[in-house]
Amino acid sequence: MLSRRRFLHSLTASAALLGLPARAGAEAGPAILAAGPSRHRIAPEGLPETDLWTFNGSFPGPELRFAQGGRLACRVENRLEAPTAVHWHGLRLDNAMDGVPGVTQAPILPGEEFDYAFDLPDAGTYWYHSHAQSVEQVERGLYGALIVEEAEAPEVDRDLTLVLDDIRMARGAQLAGDFDNLHDRAHAGRIGNVVLTNGAPEPRYEVRRNDRLRLRLVNAANARIFELGLYGLSGWVMALDGMPLAAPQALTGPMVLAPGQRIDLIVDVTTAEDEAFLLHLERNGGYAQAVFGVAPGAGARRPDPAPLPPNPEFPIDLAGAVPQRVLMSGGAMRPLGEAIHQGEVLTGRELTDRGLVWALNGQAGRDILPLVEVPRGASVRLGLANDTAFRHAMHLHGMHFAQVRPDGTLGPLRDTLLMAPDETTEIAFAAHNPGDWLFHCHMLGHHAGGMGTFIRVTA
Repeated sequence: MLSRRRFLHSLTASAALLGLPARAGAEAGPAILAAGPSRHRIAPEGLPETDLWTFNGSFPGPELRFAQGGRLACRVENRLEAPTAVHWHGLRLDNAMDGVPGVTQAPILPGEEFDYAFDLPDAGTYWYHSHAQSVEQVERGLYGALIVEEAEAPEVDRDLTLVLDDIRMARGAQLAGDFDNLHDRAHAGRIGNVVLTNGAPEPRYEVRRNDRLRLRLVNAANARIFELGLYGLSGWVMALDGMPLAAPQALTGPMVLAPGQRIDLIVDVTTAEDEAFLLHLERNGGYAQAVFGVAPGAGARRPDPAPLPPNPEFPIDLAGAVPQRVLMSGGAMRPLGEAIHQGEVLTGRELTDRGLVWALNGQAGRDILPLVEVPRGASVRLGLANDTAFRHAMHLHGMHFAQVRPDGTLGPLRDTLLMAPDETTEIAFAAHNPGDWLFHCHMLGHHAGGMGTFIRVTA
């Protein structure tokens, strides 16, 4: 019997276990998402509740579920004292609905509202989050899961969404107020000291031996890269960033989940013990990200699952793709010597005084000109080079891309790619969706510090 003590994180071992947040339930989802202040029990009893900003008072926000081919229609009300907006992460949707202030819409000012409405052609695991002052607003809790269900879903005993996060908690069980300090911007980003799943440290779910589970993993953290493993569970990766794999991939080692990324798993409960775990792996061992209490079950293990049904395809023309390079530079250890910002060439202290510590192609912050402009239907091939000392989770809005393998074949479709220091690679995508689409690092402090641009697809 493996000792459970080994899995308990020192900061959260005695925390009360909280259940899943309230879910939307109805097929059409809630008519209103209200962004406002709320308080939630995160720290152990005896300490205060934590002040957060949430949607509909739920942490995370309500899980929204829709049928593939349906339509999302929802009014976002801003009951905060700060402007906000909602980005529907990973969805291939109309550009006007993408939720990016200054690019696709004006910010939703305090006391105002904005109506989002768009079709849902793709099944998969997605999420929604604030895209206004994201370093602070996502950290405070303005995010939630969005699930688009297949018409023919796999047969499972439970379908569980596990939204992973970390928060930086200070004295009095309140969030540390240094949301966007220059040190975090120039290093790995804002890393928290309390790790959460569905808003709780180490939540528990009851299952039976030989149950088959669908686990939808979402990384909603500001900057933490989760390395994950299973104990007492065995299974397959079914989809990445909402897009089904051509064939399920058997899990044989750790899974890496960067900020913004999602992984769909199908797992069988195989342990002979009374608990199984989703583990958060670190250099000093594994800790319980989620716990599964295992009761005796009836029946035998099932055959390997079939692939999930594919989403609509937009073929990538590698041979005819428009090429562009993307050089990532800056940060601590390799600071920017100079960079262009809003048409000015700035150096050293001028950049840091404006909070600019990262650049793409020597451009710190989004330019008025796109990284690349192509007509609808063209393909684009981006050569990425990470000339920094830190990892970056590069996220494309509105479309999915594939990594170009060394042999010239394409990997699975994704919307977020983790780049290691000094790594070079290529990605390619079909520019099927007209509009201006952000391409930025999803370590939110890195984006705020200058690592963001956009791609223009003309109609």
